[in-house]
Amino acid sequence: MIAKIIKGADFGGVINYMLSKQEGKAMVLASNNIGFTDQNLCAHEFTLQASMRPNVQKPVCHTILSFSASDAERLTDDMMVKIANEYLQKMGYGDTQSLIVRHSDRQHPHLHICINRIGNDGRTISDRNEKYRSIKICRELTERYGLTIGEGKKAVNRHRLRGEDKLRYEIFDAIKAILPQSQNWKDFVSGLEQQDVATHFKTKGNTDVVQGIIFEKDSCSFSGSKIDRSCSFSRLNAEIERNIQQAQLHLSKEPMAHSTDENTFTPDLSDALSEIFTMPIPSSGIDVDELRFQKKLRNKANRKRRI
Repeated sequence: MIAKIIKGADFGGVINYMLSKQEGKAMVLASNNIGFTDQNLCAHEFTLQASMRPNVQKPVCHTILSFSASDAERLTDDMMVKIANEYLQKMGYGDTQSLIVRHSDRQHPHLHICINRIGNDGRTISDRNEKYRSIKICRELTERYGLTIGEGKKAVNRHRLRGEDKLRYEIFDAIKAILPQSQNWKDFVSGLEQQDVATHFKTKGNTDVVQGIIFEKDSCSFSGSKIDRSCSFSRLNAEIERNIQQAQLHLSKEPMAHSTDENTFTPDLSDALSEIFTMPIPSSGIDVDELRFQKKLRNKANRKRRI
């Protein structure tokens, strides 16, 4: 079970979308704190309650609850309403208007819920950290009701995606293809560039300490965690470090073809150390080319700050 949350200002538009499917493909399963006899009247009641807080620009919370196709036979209308209402209660939407509609236009079962962010008492319902809370609640309900745990992005039908969703998954696929082969950040960034994906690093204030990573494609930018939690800077850096350690372990098992005079590395290492870009470096060794590449990234970041 996963949830997608969309904010908006037009109750009529959302309700019209929820009910505009061809005959038999959309069914109103339940409504909370609001009557449903007519589509236009329902939208009017939502709008009327939202008018108690005219300064709230987006009082509409359109939530889509999607389930695995493997659970289709088990998910009766009553069971889906029960799960939806429990989700609403845990998200803090128990004391407001909501309309629950089931769609059957896709292989997987899913619900569309129109929620009023202005409660019955006239107060605005907080959406603070709602996406993180939603993920946690969905995980809890999935386990409680014995539902199928999805396979994440691997199970998504890529050909159905459009706009920014399509770009996010293209970036995700590129990262997962290039990461296992990357022995350092230079390899990783260069590999993504070949896939038309640009990489930028977010630093802490005016320092060179990296705090995050941003990916850009077709003029659209996404932080690593927005692509996927596994694509945050810390997780990517940990994965690259593992790649380095595995490569070094592999080399250590191979017989040495010839000895190398360590003094020949002294000038390069000295130059590289003076160019360190403050990023986590594996304790097992220092990659000179990597340090130089990091210096290049630092200069690029500094130029952007001056602009």
